[in-house]
Parts: sequence; structure tokens; C-alpha cells
Amino acid sequence: MPLSNSPIDRSPGPVIVDVAGTSLTAPERERLVHPMVGGVILFTRNFTDRDQVQALCAEIRSLRNPALLICVDHEGGRVQRFRKEFTAVPPMRELGELWDSDPLAACQEATRLGRVIGSELREVGVDLSFTPVLDLDHRRSAVIGNRAFHSDPRVVAMLARALNHGLLLAGMANCGKHFPGHGWASADSHVALPVDERTRSTLIEHDAAPYRWLGETLSSVMPAHVVYPAVDSRPAGFSSKWLKTILRGKLGFDGVIFSDDLTMEGAAVAGDIHARARAALSAGCDMLLVCNRPDLADALIAALRWRPNRDWLRRWRAMRPGGHV
Repeated sequence: MPLSNSPIDRSPGPVIVDVAGTSLTAPERERLVHPMVGGVILFTRNFTDRDQVQALCAEIRSLRNPALLICVDHEGGRVQRFRKEFTAVPPMRELGELWDSDPLAACQEATRLGRVIGSELREVGVDLSFTPVLDLDHRRSAVIGNRAFHSDPRVVAMLARALNHGLLLAGMANCGKHFPGHGWASADSHVALPVDERTRSTLIEHDAAPYRWLGETLSSVMPAHVVYPAVDSRPAGFSSKWLKTILRGKLGFDGVIFSDDLTMEGAAVAGDIHARARAALSAGCDMLLVCNRPDLADALIAALRWRPNRDWLRRWRAMRPGGHV
């Protein structure tokens, strides 16, 4: 726990953790100043109204210099963590349906919604929203469902680009997910390990195509806890073939790679929390999400040995307000 009201000068670490309530406890303050922690993800349980969440974000920021990265899943539809006093954002499938009748109107609305999401979150102190969903709407995955824009990767790329434009106008970083695509595998990676048996060419040229077309408009990417046997026996988030060879090499992505939540069942194949973290970092992830298990977060940050390199620091700084505009 900090000994004074002055923020601790400390470089960020790779672990993103959560907090239990609407203000910080003493153990949480101690966790958030640990050198292996680099950010916080907020959930619905952390929100009662705008003033409260703004105070929580300010409290988090006050602990460290540079301040911790504050993130939230705020896509719209059923995945919108803050609702009271925030604009109700529709599920992204509605933009895809609008595209089918009026592509220009759909892009204009996507930009408007991106700016609304970004502005409202920035006003309370959030740096990054884990959006847009770039999974294709194959109508097979219940966990994706109407979170996806469309079944056509070209439409997904155009609408995501427009949404990202609105986010960036508001100074909000974005995150394309779930690379290379979670729209086909029907199992929910929160509770199972999904497998997508399709060919390598289908996966890269079709489902992963939006990542190539979006290029530098993507601030960050989150891989899926899905196995694609045509490429690797490991889930994409633990696969250097997917992250280093394909995402960074073939597709040219140079932003931050976030792991999906390492406490999800889809991550269990890698072993305990330490093994999952090592596998994700080795595969090419820059940041590690550990959600809803503070005991595992504490165990990981106590044992993790990691140092940032120059590329990592450049990518992390680009997530900061103004760093990606």
C-alpha cells in the first residue's frame, strides 16, 4: 500500500487485473502498485453511476506514474458494462442489417456510435474499450451472436473502420477481437475449449481478413481461446504461429496483443495460471488479462519474472490517451 498520497513512479507490467467493487480496498491498492501490473479492467459490478465510476478511475490513476491503463468491455448490445446515464448502444448486428439497405448510412451510424462510446468512456477516465468484435456472423456461435457486424468480412472491415474512426476521434483506443475469428466454433470459450476444423486458407483469407484490411486503425488485438488444428494444436492466444508468424508477420499488425481472460476454461489447456501466462507471453501476447480471480492474479504477479523491451513500451504508450490519435 502506498505510504503517501503521491503516485508511485513505476514502469507498467503486463498483467491486467480487476477490482471487486465501486471503490478500492487496501489489498487492491497494494495489488495495483505491484510492478507486474499494467492495467485494470472494469465490470458492471464496478459501476453505479457516472460520478462513482469517474471517482473510481481517478482513484486508480492516482496510484501510479504513469497511470495504469483502464479498460472495459463496452461493445453495445448485451456487452455494455455501464448503462445508467450512458447511451444505450445497439448490438453491432444492427449496423450490418442497416448496411444491407444503406451502406453509407451504416458507416455514418458506426462512426457516430464509436464517438459516443469513446466520448462517454473518456469522460469518466476509461482509456480503452475492448471493441470492435471482428468475428464473422456465421450464426453458429451463441457467445458471439448479434455482437458480430456481418457475415461478409468486407462489410465487417468497413463498419469496424467507421466505428474505430469514431472511437479515435474521441481519443479512445480500440481492440479487435477475437483473432482469427470466433464466429464459426459453436462452443463458448468461457466454459469450454472450442475447435474450428476449417482449412488454413479459409481462416486467414476469410475470417481473419478484417485484421489485414484494418491495418493501423487497430490499436490492439485480442486472440481467441479457440483451437484451429489446420494451423496449430494450441489455442490462438498461446500460438506463436498465429500471433508472431501470421498476425505480426503475414498481416503486419504492430499494436498491442491482449490475451483473452486467462481464467476462462478455454485457457485451461495451457496449465495453471503461471503456465498460461508464460505460454501467452511466449506466443506473442503483450498484456495478460486475469479476471474474477484475485487469488490467481496475486499468485501470478508474485511469481512472474518479466521486463519490458523497447517495442513493448512503444505499444503500451500508444494505448494512452492521445497516443493513438
